[in-house]
Amino acid sequence: MALFSKLKERLLKSSSRLGKEVDAIVEEGASVSGAATLEPPVAGASGGAPEAIVPSAPAVQAEARKPGLLGRLMGRSSDAEPRRVLDDDMLESLEEMLIASDMGVDTALRVTANIAEGRMGRRVSGREIRELLAQEIARVMEPVARPLPLYPSKPQVVLVVGVNGSGKTTTIGKLASQFRAAGKSVVIAAGDTFRAAAVEQLQVWGDRAGVPVLTAPEGSDPASLAFDAMTKAEADGADLLMIDTAGRLQNRSDLMEELAKIVRVIRKKDPDAPHNTLLVLDATTGQNALRQVETFRELANVSGLVMTKLDGTAKGGVLVALADKFGLPIHAIGVGEQLEDLAPFDPEEFAAALTGLGD
Repeated sequence: MALFSKLKERLLKSSSRLGKEVDAIVEEGASVSGAATLEPPVAGASGGAPEAIVPSAPAVQAEARKPGLLGRLMGRSSDAEPRRVLDDDMLESLEEMLIASDMGVDTALRVTANIAEGRMGRRVSGREIRELLAQEIARVMEPVARPLPLYPSKPQVVLVVGVNGSGKTTTIGKLASQFRAAGKSVVIAAGDTFRAAAVEQLQVWGDRAGVPVLTAPEGSDPASLAFDAMTKAEADGADLLMIDTAGRLQNRSDLMEELAKIVRVIRKKDPDAPHNTLLVLDATTGQNALRQVETFRELANVSGLVMTKLDGTAKGGVLVALADKFGLPIHAIGVGEQLEDLAPFDPEEFAAALTGLGD
């Protein structure tokens, strides 16, 4: 639960997080129409029985039941939660909120349609909507929450791709350190030979993790380095070889040829290599992450995703959009710079953090 606490604290540090926005949508409608409504609340959304239908109080009393400004800022609620009729206006507000969170139009419409099914015209609280929203998000994410698979082949070659600045280098270092802590021997190849900073950063992580990092002079052929790394990994009996790559999408044809050449060269030693092609994405890029997945699926046979920098954005909905659109395995998420801040992806914890649940 340590990662969940950090995820909730960092991912949801913005005042525009989904949980608060859901509550605001419910409160806005409750002040207008909640008092004139006799519909029962949604049954089963929070595990309790439906409330009894009672005569409505005047609208001014409904307004008084809403928590004050200080209570809302402190995350407290009054004894009687504001409720709002789930109608077309409320659904439209929820859709707009999800789209603004980078969930994408198609995914947002599908999620809200599932929430509305069988519940239209009923009174709902913010908590109930957040629980329903978390259930839908977890349902979308569950099929893609898979750890990086380990194979008996030695070395297992993991080709790591992504645009510059996405967190590739840091992710490689963290994964290498974690695999070594789990008893696996790892070799890293600093294949982004055109960026000295990336090579230096990998060397720092290699020293920290006790993992050898193979480098070459700046501007060297990345495929040659990959071949040398395969040779060393085989000689050392290493379990994993992680190969960093360049991410210069402005020269797509050059990058495509570079990646293709790396694959051709390492397949001279192992016809099945690379065994994994890992795409690292930066959560702060929002909808650009979807375009990056489309591009790298053309450039390389991407087998799984890692999403970094979730601590830098309140728009974690892009991860839901990625899962819904592509169905690629999400192996891990990053919420900080420390070693333990990269962890296996848990859909229920992510959904709860994203929607402000778990208190």
